[in-house]
Amino acid sequence: MADSSDIPEHKVDRKLLELLVCPLTKTRLEYDAVGHELISRAAGLAFPIRDGIPRMRLEDARELDQPHRD
Repeated sequence: MADSSDIPEHKVDRKLLELLVCPLTKTRLEYDAVGHELISRAAGLAFPIRDGIPRMRLEDARELDQPHRD
């Protein structure tokens, strides 16, 4: 039986990440692999990535000074 460390995480397509911009400021996003988020420093927001899909709605974002939502 495999443990959870043997199961690969969902990966985000790097080419997709290069194309995405912040929906609010239209600036580049930083990929945070540890937090599974796309960071917009200009807007002060972090957009979650769930099941390998970036959630780019402002309603889904968290402010950078707020804790992660799980």
